[in-house]
Amino acid sequence: MTASNHAIPQKNYEYVRNALLQRREIAFLDVREEGPHAEEHPLFAANLPLSRIEYDAYAKLPRRDVPIVTIDEGEGFAELAAQRLIALGYSHVSIFEGGIRAWDAAGGELFRDVNVPSKSFGELVESKRHTPSLSAEEVKQRIDANEDMVVLDVRRFDEYNTMSIPTGISVPGAELVLRVKEIAPNPKTQIIVNCAGRTRSILGTQSLINAGIPNPVHALRNGTIGWKLAGQALDVGQTRRFSDVQPETAAEAAQRARSVADRAKVKRAQLSDVKEWQQQSERTSYFFDTRTPEEYEAGHLPGFRSVPGGQLVQETEMVAPVRGARIFLADPSGVRADMAASWLAQMAWDVYVVDGLKASDLSERGTWKNPLPPLPKVDYIDVATLVGLQESNAEVLVVDFSTHALYIRGHIPGAWFALRSELSEAVKSIPSAAHYVLTSTPPELAVFAAAEMQAQSGKQVSVLQGGNAEWIKAGHPLEKGETHLASPARDRYKRPYEGTNIGPEAMQAYLDWEFGLVAQLGKDGTHHFWVL
Repeated sequence: MTASNHAIPQKNYEYVRNALLQRREIAFLDVREEGPHAEEHPLFAANLPLSRIEYDAYAKLPRRDVPIVTIDEGEGFAELAAQRLIALGYSHVSIFEGGIRAWDAAGGELFRDVNVPSKSFGELVESKRHTPSLSAEEVKQRIDANEDMVVLDVRRFDEYNTMSIPTGISVPGAELVLRVKEIAPNPKTQIIVNCAGRTRSILGTQSLINAGIPNPVHALRNGTIGWKLAGQALDVGQTRRFSDVQPETAAEAAQRARSVADRAKVKRAQLSDVKEWQQQSERTSYFFDTRTPEEYEAGHLPGFRSVPGGQLVQETEMVAPVRGARIFLADPSGVRADMAASWLAQMAWDVYVVDGLKASDLSERGTWKNPLPPLPKVDYIDVATLVGLQESNAEVLVVDFSTHALYIRGHIPGAWFALRSELSEAVKSIPSAAHYVLTSTPPELAVFAAAEMQAQSGKQVSVLQGGNAEWIKAGHPLEKGETHLASPARDRYKRPYEGTNIGPEAMQAYLDWEFGLVAQLGKDGTHHFWVL
């Protein structure tokens, strides 16, 4: 530990557990990369990697005096993260003494995978409500028999497009109650809800049941994983999506969703409340727009972030890592906000839906952008200058600090991939050069890494103005694949339900893990979940 670390307080298992049990605000942050995080972590230890703290902190930790506890596995990341958070203006920062091993030794439960609070809650819902489901074989027989049935895929559209159940239509989770009557107007039409595994299909099916949809509704048991384990073929590249709904359909859906939200004890707010609580004085408050990204970009409330409702329920801790915080949801139709809020309330969030929104209130347009601290001063270089240096055979090398997934999708030819959190090791693999040019998507990640790259390499370091987006905008080609990796692909956990080349053993192991989550919840005991 450096001398500065001695001034950072340390907290233990009892402190964190008591905060969770008493429902006090706490940001319990696992600051390792997502890969190690997915191997084992406490239930409510939200993943905020050291390499992204400056980029993500102000959005995810909006109140500067929120109690923060950083945890790692003894690599020193927790100390570095605490230092960076303090430098960003956070005043109540601590380190978890002894890291993950100390949590385990104190009797704390450790969970695998990602989005565990939501996945374990989904399993709890099924165990309490016996959510109806059909096997992959049964659904395939009904499709082959051309029965009166629709298959609704509740994942993000990009997941659906990658692989989907034959005949399936993309209807992301929070859209179900709003759209289902237009898709299946005959109340006798069988509705099958699917996702990749279990959580989203369970909650989607139960959403329709809770809302009193008259159709018979079943989840596809074990989703696309179950479909593949049954030896059945998936479609790829499908683009079937929901369409707009008639006003009377939207009005009926709004009544159904409001009834569910009321039963779940969702709180109500007005625009005046939002303006008051956006000052972030005594509580952490998150402000999310639960509609589609397209609707959001066309007009939204100032200060609200686009997080479609189904995604919010599935990945809550990714956008709201402060357990015990308030969440405000906006959706002029009411349906997407009320349905998402009904689940968040059962997951023990203090959640409000903003009522009475008018079109004139949605005064901001465009995509949401992270609030950022002042960027450090760096030496910038534009795309044309970089190309000129490359063409003149200057001793220049590009280092890309994007995620591994974005890097392999396309990067500047010859660029090396590096994780900022492991930069001291990465520079040992990166070829020596007189001049390093850093880039990333988003471009700010490279800016925040520049000082460390300078210190580690001792060479000239510049940052590509505008990052990879400017390179692409200028019309220059990209290189694809894992061509130059100076760091391992530790920044993203490969989900067993992603892609089309996952082996049956991995898929079955994932399902077995999900089945065991309810028992783990009982052992952990800090969740406060309840089921409507």
